[in-house]
Amino acid sequence: MAKVLDLKNNNDYSKLQEAADIIKNGGLVLFPTETVYGIGSNGLNENAIKKIYIAKGRNENNPINLLVSSMEMINRVAKDISELEYKLMTTFFPGPLTIILNKKAIVPSILTANQDTVGIRMPSGTIAKKLVELSNVPIAAPSANVSGKPSGTRFDDIYNDFKDTVDCIIDGGNSSIGIESTIVKVLDGVPHILRPGSITDEQIKEIAGKVIKDYESNNSNLLSNNDKHYTLTSKSVLVINSDNDKLICKINEIANTYSFPVIMCSHKNINKFKSQKVIDLGSNLNEIARDLFSNLKKADNLSPDIIIIEGVKNEGIGSAIMNRLITSCQGNFINT
Repeated sequence: MAKVLDLKNNNDYSKLQEAADIIKNGGLVLFPTETVYGIGSNGLNENAIKKIYIAKGRNENNPINLLVSSMEMINRVAKDISELEYKLMTTFFPGPLTIILNKKAIVPSILTANQDTVGIRMPSGTIAKKLVELSNVPIAAPSANVSGKPSGTRFDDIYNDFKDTVDCIIDGGNSSIGIESTIVKVLDGVPHILRPGSITDEQIKEIAGKVIKDYESNNSNLLSNNDKHYTLTSKSVLVINSDNDKLICKINEIANTYSFPVIMCSHKNINKFKSQKVIDLGSNLNEIARDLFSNLKKADNLSPDIIIIEGVKNEGIGSAIMNRLITSCQGNFINT
């Protein structure tokens, strides 16, 4: 069973040395970042990386990104970095951005699914960044979830899934952002956004002058992380309408055709569905993002006939929320 390091109310980060030693020695550590929890190993150790695929039940055709703690570490694993790529990194690192770069030979092929590129992120979360520094190696770190399930943003949501498959779990409290990083790849001098996140399309456009939103066309040839995450077990539907009254009417109409529906809605609408089981998504987009995966798991665990989810405004971080919700519902949405 995994050793647990409780750091949610403890700033004694010297305890992280034990976890860093596990990383150095080829073990697995589950740890918090500002986005979601990650499951990490030595990103330059092929056997350690294999352990991640096994623990998650992840297809080895699906590449894994690296967490780094410095530009020096980036230069150890990436080459031919363009001026724009450097500009994006100096602007948004450390933070919730992953950038796809050309990899050096030191990066094992198993990490990148035999591709010539590797995703790089420098986390801003204190525990994650300190863990990389102490390990002194880039950490291979996909999200801490069993493949096909919502990413973990709370210790309690992921402990049982991984307590017997990793060596150490760091409890750092709830993730502050709650959705995974924005993924960007620069092609022909233009950033292609492969996955939206809390660093928005608009912010990247301010730096680069132009962006292409590949996530809207689901261009799988560009995606660095192309398996279907967040798929709910229960039947589910996303309902979208800018008119709140029409939105409520449609959700009620759908709910009334099922014996045990679960409704996920914004805080302002929780009293509009009194006869149903309702999960409060939050009062604003940041709250909704922070608790999104935990709420999806909560709804799914109720085993309802259907989960009906209220859509949000598709701009800023709302684009990232809608991207995850559409995936969770397997593309099943109603735009009324």
